[in-house]
Amino acid sequence: MATEVAAVTSELQAEAPAAAEKQPHKLERRWTFWYDNQSKPKQGAAWGSSLRKVYTFDTVEEFWCLYDQIFKPSKFPANADFHLFRAGVEPKWEDPECANGGKWTVTSSKKANLDNMWLETLMALIGEQFDESDEICGVVASVRQRQDKLSLWTKTAANEAVQDDSKRERSAKSRYGV
Repeated sequence: MATEVAAVTSELQAEAPAAAEKQPHKLERRWTFWYDNQSKPKQGAAWGSSLRKVYTFDTVEEFWCLYDQIFKPSKFPANADFHLFRAGVEPKWEDPECANGGKWTVTSSKKANLDNMWLETLMALIGEQFDESDEICGVVASVRQRQDKLSLWTKTAANEAVQDDSKRERSAKSRYGV
């Protein structure tokens, strides 16, 4: 009997890592990708009328599947904006979460830089790596003909810990190599 219990215990322990590997890696919060192509706005259309929710995810696996398949800003046409915002927050200043917020913007004239900045920022967001992560609404990659932009939107413009431009600007420029 003891030998059988030991054999079953040993078998269960051997299966445990395999089962753990199959479990999705949950993120701390849900995130939503949004897309907006302003290259051909319709006459009289309100701002944001072309904004589309693409996908909401909450696991590392979903993120990589999406990113690997489609979400590289350098592949988008000029005047396209690609957003990653906390689920439930729309990338509009009219959204209650963004209404009193601000944004930090880094520009780049190289498409390869935009892809790298985008990926590093996405990983920092979903990995909760920002000191004031609860204050961050999301990030926007804006593809433009002359100069691309990456903007980090914050919840509260009056929050000095989030808005301390001198430190954040130097940090962003050195991190992104711009």
